[in-house]
Amino acid sequence: QLQLVESGGGLVQPEGSLRLSCAASGATVRSSSIAWFRQAPGKEREGVLCISAGGAAVNYADSVKGRFTISRDNAKKMVYLQMNKLKPEDTAIYYCAARRGLYCSRARTDEYDYWGQGTQVTVSS
Repeated sequence: QLQLVESGGGLVQPEGSLRLSCAASGATVRSSSIAWFRQAPGKEREGVLCISAGGAAVNYADSVKGRFTISRDNAKKMVYLQMNKLKPEDTAIYYCAARRGLYCSRARTDEYDYWGQGTQVTVSS
């Protein structure tokens, strides 16, 4: 069983930066791949980035390439999403999700077994 808690969301101006954190607890954190998804109002939840148990990143969304990076600290059981050059279209609730497996899978919500409650990110001037 894994529990995930996101933090770090808020209001930021366009071109600004935010770092989201996902605190994971549970015995299998180190052997799990963890991803960030987001859901904007009226839209389906979409995958953003995933990181394998070994630290390899997989990009799920072309729209964030070169702007967002994912990292993890297994000792602290934390996963981070660094978001730079934010755009209004990045506004969404951001969710941390984990799956039982060493490697990232497809960017499908049904591939992930555990979810956090989400944190709101609003990009607006």
